[in-house]
Amino acid sequence: MDTLVLEEAPFIDDLLPFTATRPVIDIRIGILTLREKWQRLLPQNGSANKTGTTLTLPANILPTRALADLIKKEGSAAATTARRIRYPWDIFLHNAEALVDDFHLITTGRRSQPIPASVLTLEPAAIFIEEGARLHHCTLNASTGPIYIGRNTEIMEGALIRGPFALCEGSVVKMGTKIYGATTIGPYSTAGGEIKNSVIFGYSNKGHDGYLGDSVIGEWCNLGAGTSSSNLKNNAASIKVWRPASKKQIDAGTKCGLLMGDYSRAAINTSFNTGTVTGICCNIFGQGLSPRYIPDFAWGQDGNTRYDWDKALRDIGNWKKLKNQSLTDTEIKALKHIFEQS
Repeated sequence: MDTLVLEEAPFIDDLLPFTATRPVIDIRIGILTLREKWQRLLPQNGSANKTGTTLTLPANILPTRALADLIKKEGSAAATTARRIRYPWDIFLHNAEALVDDFHLITTGRRSQPIPASVLTLEPAAIFIEEGARLHHCTLNASTGPIYIGRNTEIMEGALIRGPFALCEGSVVKMGTKIYGATTIGPYSTAGGEIKNSVIFGYSNKGHDGYLGDSVIGEWCNLGAGTSSSNLKNNAASIKVWRPASKKQIDAGTKCGLLMGDYSRAAINTSFNTGTVTGICCNIFGQGLSPRYIPDFAWGQDGNTRYDWDKALRDIGNWKKLKNQSLTDTEIKALKHIFEQS
């Protein structure tokens, strides 16, 4: 039986901070993670290639239905035409494409739960609602892209949502929230305020007023009330984003907001500079615009004071309890390694 091998090592540094705490294939883009896409597209050990050999592909490829069909015919040669997720901002840049493809991958041949009568919709045929979802007196506009509402989610009254959009299992959109596509709210997260073209991986909260645009938020993060991120420079010039591995800035285009690593949190009314990168487990607070880079385990936004290790573990544990989870030994070991290297 053929086996799919996804080569990770060459792409880890370019996708920091998100690959500090997960493999490349566990990055979420669209509705699913890269791993989940491959499992659905090529379910026979990841490959339907008929050569009887191992199929090796770059781990940062964006899997799609069309690519999977090509791989079945051409094998690894198909990778030369595939979309790549090279840098963190590629996650939001290509999220619309991934959302549309995942929507059809997940929903084709299935029937949506009925749309409640109180929900105002445009293009209802492009809206799919899973079992257990609760939504009333909100607006869903799928004329700009499909809208996927996952299991046991809630969209509260007064929310305004334009596709393409995904609300993954167990997540909540709060009252009066404004969401523009292409946006993904990952599992067990909370969304509020104004959000545009952003990806929240999962288990994170942006539950209050404030703007988040062209951004990627990792897992177990929290943005305090009134927190906003700049995604466009005042002079509309190209945005330079810090690359932690090389300690150099690289060009991310004209739109880039906040790139926040796992377990990081921002105090109320935090103002994130354009193209800000935060490391793992940062407790961010302070006056004025943030620096463009906040290192791992920073206490405050200037990066001069480190988070105490025991306090960091205690605080992460407290946040996980809010979602009925706890720190695992594997997580603690990984965090300890990051702490000692930072």
